[in-house]
Amino acid sequence: MKIPDSERLSYTLMSADDTSDAELLYQLDQDPEVMRHINNGKLTSREEIRDFYLPRLEKYTNTEKGWGLWKVCFKESGQFIGWVLVRPMKFFSDSPQWDNLELGWRFVSEFWGHGYATEAAQSIKQALIHSGLATRFCAIAVKENKASISIMKKLGMNYIKTYLDKDAAREVDVVYYEISCS
Repeated sequence: MKIPDSERLSYTLMSADDTSDAELLYQLDQDPEVMRHINNGKLTSREEIRDFYLPRLEKYTNTEKGWGLWKVCFKESGQFIGWVLVRPMKFFSDSPQWDNLELGWRFVSEFWGHGYATEAAQSIKQALIHSGLATRFCAIAVKENKASISIMKKLGMNYIKTYLDKDAAREVDVVYYEISCS
């Protein structure tokens, strides 16, 4: 699957085998402001990227279905500014929701507040809708992350619930938003 460029941004599916992609993931996770919304500010080590996050990325990446981490870059300069996650909700559980695609985003804090995450998530969501492979989209965030919740609302998602998200990467209370595209 290819995601067409949007007004300001371009999209490329990241690869667990690409050392430059691994470095981008590592560098992004060195921003304490970014990580504050993920795990209370704990920076990710290179070993965690290599031993935990890249193997997970490899498991859920599916180029035909558009699942994975979409590298987001400025169209003009090619500068990396963040990524958008696409994978079935609860992918790493006993009951993945194959038709409910989770969208997530992580952007370099210097680029927050300019609409890039919304533009990227909206573009990727639209391409996935046109593919016909999803009937719902969802997103989660810690309830204090007002900016991400604002993006969810701009994507047309509605609040469904608050719950304790237990994942191998973390255990945290999150808000869950969802939209049906059928």
